[in-house]
Amino acid sequence: MTPRRTTYLLLFALTAIFVTYAVKWTGLTPVPASGVSGTPTTGTAVVLAPVTIDRIRHTIRAVGTLRANESILIRPEIAGRIRQVWFEEGQAVGKDQLLIDLDDSELQAELAQAAAQLKVSRLTYERLKQLDLDGKRYITKQQLDEAAGALQVSQANHALYVTRLAKTKIRAPFSGMTGIRRVSPGDFVGSGLDIVNLEDLAQLKIDFKVPETLLRHLAPGQPIELTTDAYPGETFHGAVYVIDPQVEMTTRSVQVRARIPNPQQRLRPGMFAQVLLTYGQEERALLIPEEAVVPKQEKTYVYLAREGTAQQREITLGTRTRGFVQVLNGLTEQDTVIRVGHHKLQEGDPIIALTEPSR
Repeated sequence: MTPRRTTYLLLFALTAIFVTYAVKWTGLTPVPASGVSGTPTTGTAVVLAPVTIDRIRHTIRAVGTLRANESILIRPEIAGRIRQVWFEEGQAVGKDQLLIDLDDSELQAELAQAAAQLKVSRLTYERLKQLDLDGKRYITKQQLDEAAGALQVSQANHALYVTRLAKTKIRAPFSGMTGIRRVSPGDFVGSGLDIVNLEDLAQLKIDFKVPETLLRHLAPGQPIELTTDAYPGETFHGAVYVIDPQVEMTTRSVQVRARIPNPQQRLRPGMFAQVLLTYGQEERALLIPEEAVVPKQEKTYVYLAREGTAQQREITLGTRTRGFVQVLNGLTEQDTVIRVGHHKLQEGDPIIALTEPSR
């Protein structure tokens, strides 16, 4: 054997060993491509994936911020000194429960004065009216009208002080939880000064925005799933109850509001949340792996394995779910797509199909 022939045999042996280890290290095993009767000995190595049939939900993902069902800042309508605070911070209170008692001594005196004036005006009017009985006018009509007007003024003045006196008792307009109070007994508070916030946490609201292109899929009553960073891995459920009739011109989106029951009050207003809105379900959807999709300009393609070669096919995509994407047009359930290696391919290129090792 000549030295040159020995060198050729050694190089061939090394090449065979290298190819064997390369295939072993990549964990891929050559197999015939889908629908291939005579697999070519050369071609681009690819990994195939069959088109699968599965049930999918049509969903919309969005983000939003939780809000209390009802939320207000308790403020006095009249100025006065706080005589007593009847609630504890962070306490659940009922509707119409007394929260703040303002000093009403001055208003009580003014109300007594108004009541006395009302009594005098009424007596004066009644006496003058008696003098006008039986058509005998012992007084002029002007005097009677003036007495009637004075009575009406006294009645209005008395009603005014009754109303002002009632405003010294500040009550909860709805059931909820009080926040941190900003005043103390003895403080003099002006009209409109913040005293404490009141939040209805029995159920919460969440506002989120949806692109106008999905407006046709929205309807009140649709279920939502809500997740938060505060409770990782936990899902809360609610439902859409209102869709804003106006589309925002700047973002071209529509605002949606949903309610979430919160019986244990674990969720709180101001929390950031992710929303998953379900607007439909399809029992038999064609699915392919997301990585099999080849976007080109404004169109979407996949490569099929046909007779040992790659065939490009334009498709229309639908809903994405768990690493797969729905195909609306362009494929059938008998097709096999190229999942890995398509970035090296052109139409009609020969392929060598590889299978991934089982895990």
